[in-house]
Amino acid sequence: MIKKITLFALFALGSISGLHAAEAAKPLKVLLVLGGCCHDYATQQNLLATGIAERANVEVQIEYSPEKGTKGKFPIYENADWGKAFDVVIHDECSADVTDQAYLDKIFNAHKDGLPLVALHCAMHSYRSGPFQKPMMPDAPQAGWYNILGLQSSGHGPQKPIALTFVDKKHPITVGMEDWTTVNEELYNNVQGIEGNFKTWPDAHPLVEGKQDAGDKPGYNHAVVAWTNIFGPKKTKVFATTIGHNNTTITDARYLDLVTRGLLWVTGKLDENGKPVAGYEAQKK
Repeated sequence: MIKKITLFALFALGSISGLHAAEAAKPLKVLLVLGGCCHDYATQQNLLATGIAERANVEVQIEYSPEKGTKGKFPIYENADWGKAFDVVIHDECSADVTDQAYLDKIFNAHKDGLPLVALHCAMHSYRSGPFQKPMMPDAPQAGWYNILGLQSSGHGPQKPIALTFVDKKHPITVGMEDWTTVNEELYNNVQGIEGNFKTWPDAHPLVEGKQDAGDKPGYNHAVVAWTNIFGPKKTKVFATTIGHNNTTITDARYLDLVTRGLLWVTGKLDENGKPVAGYEAQKK
């Protein structure tokens, strides 16, 4: 009897200790970078930060630039050690014509060193140079950003609804999610890769495909719109989605769920059922 009580007491103490550990979990330090042409970033910075905080235990630092062109830079990237202060970065910038290699290296090196990232919408069209409209191989000098993302995209068609199909419903990011059709959105093309009929990098894994209009032109009116990637020697985790142009999409609970799960997955804080691990669910105020 004494032995049973002791075991029970140890079990109870272990449970209490685990509970305290969960309660004491430090919020994920998230850097949200956004700004540039063509989007309502002034509004979207708060929509994203608030929507994610309502779903996970995070502290979001916003790096917003009011720059309206495609050459905007962000002061935070000028420090070579910028990434060390964060657990994950959400890239939502539109910096298509930023090609300064020394500047890009500071961004890329943070992810080579293991900093997880989430990439949204126009981030896919940032930091491109050379013949980016044509397929690039991973060893191409200008393929650095595509290597990180796991997919090369060079453009998009008109704004029309996109029918989303979840092609992997067992992945922790997408488990339990159902197909839906967006409001008017931009379908980004798929240019390069080797997996299936769509064009991703070899370590990328498609989660969601999108289709606009009739017919089937893989890579164009039918493309991968959400995926994961494993990048570099540190096996950096990446989640990316090309959806997210309009505010109506960004305020859609389904979109915010998808982005938040992606963020939790890349940081190792998402369980196999698509739920935050203990301590990383949204905290009650």
